[in-house]
Amino acid sequence: MFPEVRLRRLRKGKIRDLIRETTLSVNDLVMPIFVNENIDSPVEISSMPGIYNLPLSGVAKEAKEIADLGIPAVIIFGVPAHKDAEGSSSYGEADIVQEAVRRIKAEFGDRLVVITDLCMCEYTSHGHCGIIDFETKEVLNDPTLEVLGKIAVSHARAGADMIAPSGMMDGMVDAIRQALDFSGFENIPIMSYAAKYHSCFYGPFREAAESGYSFGDRSTYQMDPANSDEALREVTLDVAEGADILMVKPALPYLDIVYRVKTEFDMPTAAYNVSGEYSMVKAAAANGWLDEKKAIYESLISIKRAGADFIITYFAKDAARMLM
Repeated sequence: MFPEVRLRRLRKGKIRDLIRETTLSVNDLVMPIFVNENIDSPVEISSMPGIYNLPLSGVAKEAKEIADLGIPAVIIFGVPAHKDAEGSSSYGEADIVQEAVRRIKAEFGDRLVVITDLCMCEYTSHGHCGIIDFETKEVLNDPTLEVLGKIAVSHARAGADMIAPSGMMDGMVDAIRQALDFSGFENIPIMSYAAKYHSCFYGPFREAAESGYSFGDRSTYQMDPANSDEALREVTLDVAEGADILMVKPALPYLDIVYRVKTEFDMPTAAYNVSGEYSMVKAAAANGWLDEKKAIYESLISIKRAGADFIITYFAKDAARMLM
């Protein structure tokens, strides 16, 4: 008890560094890349200052900047030239993500881990993450699984190191695992968006990926923000179906979920520091309301402290420069 116990004794200079419980390093970061088939030069995303949609011709240059900063991994999102109700531009051998993966792997090989986001919303004309029954306006779970398997195999054939399904269809991990294994890709890991919430914080991403929906919303397949026990049920199923890494999305409003997933499953756990979280910090910093560097560090260290092994974040390049 005070005055014998004085915790401030340990908060001085290098002593503070010695007892730090949580650390953040460049190896904890994954940088998203948006590749857009409809453009010839980089286009800044208006709601995400500093983040660009890139043409295929710009992918290798972006990957080089990321790799030179020591960031170990990227995750690829594609915007196709053609969209239809079935998302048919998502699984062709020469489609946008597949071509981006080939270019990065040809240039950098094992220097960068290339993760591919696997979802249909960027590729469908209606903007939903699966096949639609247009009479009922329902997203059909089981017919969507077959398409997800085809996309996964096409990504693996292109050279992806990891597949990250994000559509929150029931049984998606099992369907993708079976498709990959049947095609000889049994060593490709799956990072499942295992607990993905129906969140308003995805707004800027929808501009970047051109993935807004034309009717309804995604609340029938993404999780209710009020629920935490349900997240553990979702994760339990994904683990049983063969997920190798578990992801929670978004990150900052769901740090309790990150903690519970890591604690209860003791598996590699990722968190997605999403577009809305990025844009809020950028907007506040631009107005002089926050110290941007301190806000980035505090946000990312809180995600690590909650239990994430690594973080997908649009701040990856900024953070890497800070950590040098």
